[in-house]
Formats: sequence, structure tokens, C-alpha cells
Amino acid sequence: MISILPLIGREQELFADDMNSQATTINEIVSNSKFLVLGGAGSIGQAVTKEIFKRNPSKLHVVDISENNLVELVRDIRSSEGYIAGDFKTFALDINSIEYDALINSDGDYDYVLNLSALKHVRSEKDPFTLMRMIDVNIFNTDKSIVQARMGGASKYFCVSTDKATNPVNMMGASKRIMETFLMRRSTEIDISTARFANVAFSDGSLLHGFNQRLLKQQPIVAPNDIRRFFITPKESGELCLLSCLLGENRDIFFPKLSEHLHLLTFADIAKNYLIQRGFEPYLCHSEEEARRLVSDLPRQGKWPCLFTQSNTTGEKEYEEFFSDTEQVVTDQFKSIGIIKNECRFNEDMLTVFENEIAAMKKRGLWKKTEIVDLFNKVVPEFQHLETGTYLDSKM
Repeated sequence: MISILPLIGREQELFADDMNSQATTINEIVSNSKFLVLGGAGSIGQAVTKEIFKRNPSKLHVVDISENNLVELVRDIRSSEGYIAGDFKTFALDINSIEYDALINSDGDYDYVLNLSALKHVRSEKDPFTLMRMIDVNIFNTDKSIVQARMGGASKYFCVSTDKATNPVNMMGASKRIMETFLMRRSTEIDISTARFANVAFSDGSLLHGFNQRLLKQQPIVAPNDIRRFFITPKESGELCLLSCLLGENRDIFFPKLSEHLHLLTFADIAKNYLIQRGFEPYLCHSEEEARRLVSDLPRQGKWPCLFTQSNTTGEKEYEEFFSDTEQVVTDQFKSIGIIKNECRFNEDMLTVFENEIAAMKKRGLWKKTEIVDLFNKVVPEFQHLETGTYLDSKM
């Protein structure tokens, strides 16, 4: 069993004090409220769902496109928390579908709507088609679900963002930055809060989750040695979302207070610590071929082949940040959480341009990545896209 905290350079859970100090308020709100969790079967979504479930909500509905992950979520909850008196149901639905709309029309009475659905990988910008789906999921599905939440009488909408939305260099981060602008527009209609995340350690599809898969499949460990990231645990991701949703004011963006000097780690360093924790000595290789060749023999000697290289892939930022110099930040409300305070500022004309140009591309039935990049540059002036021509899918 992996002990996550030592791997990410910490001894204690980040939000424990804040959760304890707010426990009475949080428990009272949850036990008297009705919740809809979108994207609730992903790593963050499951963490949020479990935080809500164990506080006995009067209603908890979970929607996700992954039927298998929903099954595991229910098994996990039943095996750990058991049952509640409230209405707990899961639905294997796409938010952008008539079936989902029918669910909302038939049973859309919720006090809080939390949207954890997202295309979160930088590698999703490798082709214009996946990139367009990222725009739909991260931006337009979000906007649609806000409108439905307001029409259904919800008092609060929460949506997860990313640290990559701050001074974005990749399309995923820029899509979330545009999403934040859409949130500002809808914040005149319903209270909205969000959170910018660090990397969630061992979340589905993450590089750290990949370490588990590589050992399971007897394959080499590969990681960049020049990319530094902040990390939080899955449980902490659920706590941050819940705190922002229930206690955040309109237009607040919550983020974890992590120190660049103490908590910014390279993937290579985490890989070394991970292997040591699993009982293996990291063995540094010089090529993919060498690593693949040695993996059949080295593990029997208590060693594991690793390849650590500098990153040269599109959209990779050397380090992450949670807020920009132009944003107003409050750091004294919580012990381990900072809050970006936003006024209701957005460019309606620019949002309309974005909507119209994306609609025109879809109507044509074909579009180029360069068109979307140009549009992102127009809507997000601080966007500095790093296009190298190399993508993560071209590496081991």
C-alpha cells in the first residue's frame, strides 16, 4: 500500500485543521441539502461524493459518463460508509445528452450542483478533434449545467478549475481560463465558486497513477526530471471542493496554500521515492530501448529501470502557480487555503465571438488546431502557447 504524503513531501494532511474548524457548519449544511455531482466517478469526483455521502445529505445524485467507475464508486461507498436515509442514486449519462436533460427535467431539484467533469490532460491538445471535445466538456457543458442549476432553483454552483489556468501555456489550461470567464458571466444569475487545483496524486490517468500501472505490467518507469508540480491527495481534493462549494462566496476561487520551496517537486524525485517505498532501487537508464530490455531482469535484483529526461513536449510548463500578479488574494480566512476574490468582470463581446466561431467550425464539420489556438489567443490575451511539435503520446 502506497503512503502518499511522504512521496509528495508532507507529513500531515493539508486541510485537516480547516475541516475540523468548520466541521459543525459543513455537517449541518450537508445534512439538510440536496446535491448533484457531475463527473462524480472520476478521481476528484469520487472524493467529493464520499465527503458529501458520509455527512448524510438528504439527496445525493451522481452523474458520470463512465459506467464502470460509477459501479466501483458505489461498491466503495457501500463497503466503507454503508447507507444513508437520504436519496442516493447514480446515473451513467453524458451531460451533453437528451437523457441527461430528461433527468434534470424529471428530478432536477438540487440545492448544490458540483461539476467535476473535465478533460484534464495536456496531451488532449494533440489533435483538433479531441481539442474540440475538450472545449465542449470544459466550457460549454459547464455553461449549460449552470443554466440548468439556476432554472432548477439551486442556490450554489461549484466547478473545478486548475492551476494551469493561471498564465496558461497549454490548451487545457487556457480552456479552463475561458471557463472561468464564462463562470463570471453566469455569476450574475447564480452564486458560483471554484477551485484551482494542484496535481491530484495517483488520480486516474496521472503520471503517478501510471507508476502503479508500470509496476503491475512489469514495465519501466519514465518521468521528466525538469518539470515541477504541486501535489495534493485525492481526499484533500474532495475537501477543497467541498469547502469552496459550501463556504465560498460568489466568484471566489479557492486554492491550496503550498510553498514553492517546500512542496514543488519534480516527477523524477517522486518516482525515485515511489520505487524505494515499493522496495526497489531506481536504476537510471539512458534510452527507452535500454529500459525496456532491462525490465525483464533487474526487478529480480531489487532494482527497477527508470528513464528520466528533460521535457520537450507541447504545453508543458516548468512549474505551476495558483494566482497571477493581477488577482486579489486573501490568505487569512483559512489556515491552508487561499482565496482569489473576483469582481464581476468579463467581456461579453469576446465571449460571443468565442461561441460564434466555435459554432461556425462545427457547422463546417472540419477545423484546424491553428484556428482554435488563434481563437484562444484572442480570448485569453495572457495565453502563451508552447508548441514544440512533440506530444506525450510519442513517448513511452
